Amino acid sequence: MQAPKIQTAIPKRRYQFADYNGVVLGDIESTDSVNYRYILALVREGENKPEFYVTAEKNPRSRAQEGSHCLRVIAPNLDEELESSDRWTDLDAFCEQAFQVAGKVLGIADEQPVRLS
Repeated sequence: MQAPKIQTAIPKRRYQFADYNGVVLGDIESTDSVNYRYILALVREGENKPEFYVTAEKNPRSRAQEGSHCLRVIAPNLDEELESSDRWTDLDAFCEQAFQVAGKVLGIADEQPVRLS
């Protein structure tokens, strides 16, 4: 799994989602070549490292007509770009879609994320 290489970030929201603790990060500086707008990182209870990410990544200018940012899922044995849209710059829209994606991929689509902060 090629996890985001986060140097600094500001937690924007925290969630409980089934057996996972989630944090949505913003104002992200990383050592990889990706310009992240937001990252949802999910950590299974009892673990200390995230095992699942949904990211909003700035698209290059050559793809600007598709939308300003793409949504990507990163998990063990999975690294897939899903959709590009200007909506992923909005925190509420990102969170809603990120949890829908996470629920489907993790097999917990019936669960609802509970916002803690």
